[in-house]
Amino acid sequence: MTMTHVDPPGGHGRPAVPPSAAAALARCVAVDPAKFAADHWGRSPLLSRAADLPNPDGFTDLLSPADADELLSRRGLRTPFLRVAKDGQLVPAARYTGGGGAGAEIGDQVLDEKVLALYADGATLVLQGLHRTWPALVDLARDLGAALAQPLQINAYLTPAGSQGFATHYDTHDVFVLQVDGRKHWRIHPPVLVDPLERQPWGGRADEVSATADGRPALDVVLEPGDALYLPRGWLHSAQAQESSSLHLTVGIRALTRYAVVEELLALAAEDARLRAGLPFGLDLADPDAIEPELTETVEALRDWLLRAEPAAVAARLRSRVWPASRPAPIRPLAQADALARLGSDSRVTARGGLHWQLAPTGDGTVRLRLPDRTLTLPGTCEPALRVLLTGEPTRVGDLPGLDDDADRLTLTRRLLKEAVLTPA
Repeated sequence: MTMTHVDPPGGHGRPAVPPSAAAALARCVAVDPAKFAADHWGRSPLLSRAADLPNPDGFTDLLSPADADELLSRRGLRTPFLRVAKDGQLVPAARYTGGGGAGAEIGDQVLDEKVLALYADGATLVLQGLHRTWPALVDLARDLGAALAQPLQINAYLTPAGSQGFATHYDTHDVFVLQVDGRKHWRIHPPVLVDPLERQPWGGRADEVSATADGRPALDVVLEPGDALYLPRGWLHSAQAQESSSLHLTVGIRALTRYAVVEELLALAAEDARLRAGLPFGLDLADPDAIEPELTETVEALRDWLLRAEPAAVAARLRSRVWPASRPAPIRPLAQADALARLGSDSRVTARGGLHWQLAPTGDGTVRLRLPDRTLTLPGTCEPALRVLLTGEPTRVGDLPGLDDDADRLTLTRRLLKEAVLTPA
């Protein structure tokens, strides 16, 4: 297939990779990043022992058992930020949730006494979405996501001694397993389906998974505190806590696949009149001989359309799919509002970490700043200042180029602070 490449005007804002990104990846793999990318990423598991990783204290700084207890008891946790599993099955949320008393009557709050009863009876607790709720893991997700250029999520698994939360299964996303506390025995088997998509979960291949799990594992290992394990999507795994309770973090990396490109191409194909045409009146859809000429014509129409498909149009659809999957760095609304009130020409600002953006001049004297959830239209004279501000380097407001005076510089900066594009440096 040949396509004509048309570069959209303006700049593309892949978020700047912070220095902390390399350190975040180094916490998870005990090999050089280039070797990890070439030999393991999307290909094969990698076990990294604590002694070969840079942090001597392991991962307790990210989420300790005491931190997990705080989340379960004092933070008003609600579903779906907690799941509970027992004997390979999810426990209905009604068994561990309820109202929180006066002023907090919402009925899906986690009740610590019910969680205790289930955990003491051998259930595994899964704290979900910690990349949104726990500060140290918010930072790890930002840094590791920048290193991998992929959206990700972080969950924690708390398993009582001797228990196993889930039967052998595979995930449709790559994972890093970070063993925080206790010991857990992992059995890893090769995929029954290489590179499964999100729409291809393991439950649809349960018999194959079970048969493969009965064979000799590719990796049979006990993770100790501070150990890390990388698993590509599709690799079968099961894990059982040993002589004491276990806490591990799972960093799930959402796969960006060629199939996603196909999906967006097909969505765009609705523009083609031949592909929108109805099938003949009275066509027997169950008859292969009747379907054959329609299939031939449809494939021909699709091929003709694909040869005319514009990369810019596909990129725009992929942008709207991928950008919202990664949250930029948190901002502090009160501090941000205070910075707005005190803004002056000597104030220093910087681009919000992890923010996706695209700058596109329009030809009508304005410039559009595309963000994950909205587009800002600004005077074209702002473009030089925008390019300086969006690099991510701290910048003094009075030094912004292309604008006539400090009043214009302050107006632009104030707008971008209010829109959470910038933060105080």
